Amino acid sequence: MSGTFVGMPAFPEAARTAVDDPTLRGNLRHATHTIRAKRASAVAELADWAELREAGRRIKDHTLRHLDRFLEQLEASVTAAGGTVHWAEDAEEANRIVAALVKETGESEVVKVKSMATQEIGLNEALQAEGIRAYETDLAELIVQLGKDRPSHILVPAIHRNRGEIRDIFTHEMAAWGRPAPEDLTDTPADLAEAARLHLREKFLRAKVGISGANFMVAETGTLVVVESEGNGRMCLTLPQTLISVVGIEKIVPTWRDLEVFLQTLPRSSTAERMNPYTSMWTGTSDEDGPRAFHLVLLDNGRTDTLADQIGRQALRCIRCSACLNVCPVYERAGGHAYGSVYPGPIGAILTPQLRGTASEIDASLPYASSLCGACYEVCPVAIDIPEVLLHLRERIVQGGPAVRHGNKVVLRPARGHAAERAAMRAAAWAFGHPGALRTGQRLAARSRRLHPRTLPGPGRAWSATRDLPAMPAEPFRDWWQRTHGGKDAK
Repeated sequence: MSGTFVGMPAFPEAARTAVDDPTLRGNLRHATHTIRAKRASAVAELADWAELREAGRRIKDHTLRHLDRFLEQLEASVTAAGGTVHWAEDAEEANRIVAALVKETGESEVVKVKSMATQEIGLNEALQAEGIRAYETDLAELIVQLGKDRPSHILVPAIHRNRGEIRDIFTHEMAAWGRPAPEDLTDTPADLAEAARLHLREKFLRAKVGISGANFMVAETGTLVVVESEGNGRMCLTLPQTLISVVGIEKIVPTWRDLEVFLQTLPRSSTAERMNPYTSMWTGTSDEDGPRAFHLVLLDNGRTDTLADQIGRQALRCIRCSACLNVCPVYERAGGHAYGSVYPGPIGAILTPQLRGTASEIDASLPYASSLCGACYEVCPVAIDIPEVLLHLRERIVQGGPAVRHGNKVVLRPARGHAAERAAMRAAAWAFGHPGALRTGQRLAARSRRLHPRTLPGPGRAWSATRDLPAMPAEPFRDWWQRTHGGKDAK
C-alpha cells in the first residue's frame, strides 16, 4: 500500500486524540446511527436476506479459489471487447502505468470517480508529481480534497465534517481549484450540493481523461460495474475520450448472473437503498458511445499474499459496503483517521495489516482496534468473520510465524512490546496442559478471593480503571460439581 499514512502514530495514540474531540465524536455518532438505522430497515424488507448473504459468501469464496482462471478469462473478455489490460504488482507499478497512459493522451488533467484502490496506491499524489492534476468528483471526496484532508469512511469519506465546516471549505478553497463558491453560500444541503455541481460541471465538460475504480468486474463478459448515488460517476465514465480503471484483482465475479446477488446486498448494506440511483456498466469500447480508449489496470498490491492465508483471505470477500464501520463502537468514537489507512474500521483492521504487513507500529496495532463484540460480522453482507481474523492477526503479531510477503514464504518475528502477552499465553498453555496444577491454582484463587485487589497492577491498570474485575467464586466449578454430583454425570 501507499506510504500516504505511514508515519502516523499507532492506533491507541491516534484514537486517544480523536476521542477528545467533541465535534468529531458528535459528527460520527449522528452519521453512523442514522445510516445503520436505515440499513436495518432496508435489510428487514427482504425475507431471504440470510440466503442472499450466504450466496454472496459462496460466490466470493469460489472466485477466490479459482482467481487465476477467472482473471485470465477477464483479460480475454476485456481485450475482445476493445479494451487493454495492464497488470500491476504493487502501487508503484500501478501509478507508473496510469501516469504513462495519461501522458500518452497529452493531457494534464483527469477527472476521477470515487475509488478506494486509487486512494490505496496514492494515485493523486503520484500524478501530481508527474505534472498531472486529478480532480475528485464525488461530493464527499471533493470535500476531502478541497480541505487538504484524508478520507475517514469507506462510503462517506467526509463523514467527520458537518455542514458548517463544509461551507467554510467551499468558500475558502474552491476558487483555487476552479469555479469559486457563490459569495452568499449557506450551509443548507441544497446550496452546498449546487455549489459542488456548478464547480464540477466545467471539469466534466473539459476533461479528456477519466479515472475510475470498479465495484465489480464480470469475467464472463469483461464488464465493469460502478454503483453510486450522485451521477458524477456516470459523467466520468461516459464523457472523457480515454477511461482508465484501476481495480483490485479481488473485485471479480465469474458471471453476469452473480451480479444479481450483490446488486441487492450492496446498496442495502451501504446506503440503505433498495437499489443504487446510478448503476453504470461498460464493456470495452464503442465507436458510437463513450470513451474511445479503455484501459483496465489490475492491481495486486498484497492481495495474492493475503490469498495465501487460509483464515485471513476472507477479507478479500469485502464489497466495500461500510456496514461494519457503522455498527462498530470503536470506529464511532475514534473515527477513520485513527486507523492510518484508507481502509478504516473493522475491515481496515484486518485488511490493511495483510496488504501492508505488520512491520510498522501502526499496522501492528490495528488488529487490536476492536472490542471483539462481533457486530461487524453480524452485518457483513458476505459473512466475513472479522473477529476471527482479528484474533488470527493478533496471534501472528505476538507469536510471529509463517506468512507470505511479496510472493515469498517468510517467517515473521514476534513484534516488539508483546513480551508480557507471550509470557502470559505460554503460562496459560502450560496450566491448561497440566490439570493438577490448574486445579490447585483455582483452589488457591478461590480461597484467597478476599485478598484480591479491585484493580489490576501495572499495564492492567488501564483495563480495570473502567471495568469491575469479575468476582471470584467461593469454589472452583470442578469442586462444586464433585460436591453436588459426586463426580457422576447428571441424568
